[in-house]
Amino acid sequence: MLPFFKKKKQGEDSTIQANQLFDGAHEQQDEDVRTTLSIHPLMSLTTEQKYYFQYVNNELPPLKKNQVSLSGVEWKKEGDNYVITAFVRNSLDKAIRFDETPLLFIGPDGQVLGRKIFPMQELGDIPPKSSRPWRFVFTKQDLHTEHIPETGWKLAFELKKPHRLDLEESWKKQLRKEDQDKLEQLVRSLTPPKEGEVNVMGLQAQVNEEGNLIVTLLIRNGTNKHITFEQLPLIVEDAKGDVVARGAFTLQLEVKANTSKPWTFIFPKSLVQKETVDFSTWRAYIPQ
Repeated sequence: MLPFFKKKKQGEDSTIQANQLFDGAHEQQDEDVRTTLSIHPLMSLTTEQKYYFQYVNNELPPLKKNQVSLSGVEWKKEGDNYVITAFVRNSLDKAIRFDETPLLFIGPDGQVLGRKIFPMQELGDIPPKSSRPWRFVFTKQDLHTEHIPETGWKLAFELKKPHRLDLEESWKKQLRKEDQDKLEQLVRSLTPPKEGEVNVMGLQAQVNEEGNLIVTLLIRNGTNKHITFEQLPLIVEDAKGDVVARGAFTLQLEVKANTSKPWTFIFPKSLVQKETVDFSTWRAYIPQ
């Protein structure tokens, strides 16, 4: 037996329906699909490597029609980096092409070992019913641990949940159910913040009888991590683009990953810079 036939696949498979990633893809069907090996035209492989990939590909279980899968083969440590080899598999009747795609490196017990956004458009068009081997490089900064298991791990597509409302318990108690529903509908209707972006959006602004400016904002967290704000600087501008108030608020407020949280801020009269204010349109923002 040739030496490479003794090498066993170290990683597991992670499979999803294609329409979870690609608009217009059909629903998954029960038909089994065997994927043929597809080597990227610019990938330079030795004869032994080609035979090895062919051998491993032949051993892969069939997919159901209209699925996309990542099948882990092996990982190697190169300097401070971990290089993971995996098959990207396509069981559709047409070629697929990825954009930049976040992948999770997951351990045997389901724990997330690492995460990285990969430029998967570099794989090119993956032909119908094919498997394409690819190398995915995780740096030390991309990993959450230095203890990487030899076997039982997998790469998985990070399927981002829809951006949603995150209400503090105090708000849940104060707001009527119909007002909570309106807020949820608003958050769903808005274009979510870009990945990694944190911003605020104005909901309501008014000056009370004491001359204080009261603004209610949505704090929008577009990152994949919970964020705790200990201090939040804010600027409010009116319809003319004039600065109405600026200040920094001390608070201990957590906004969960990929959510928007409403919060009310009161600028005391001493921080209000304009007497006659036009709030027909206005904005609040975090100064850079």
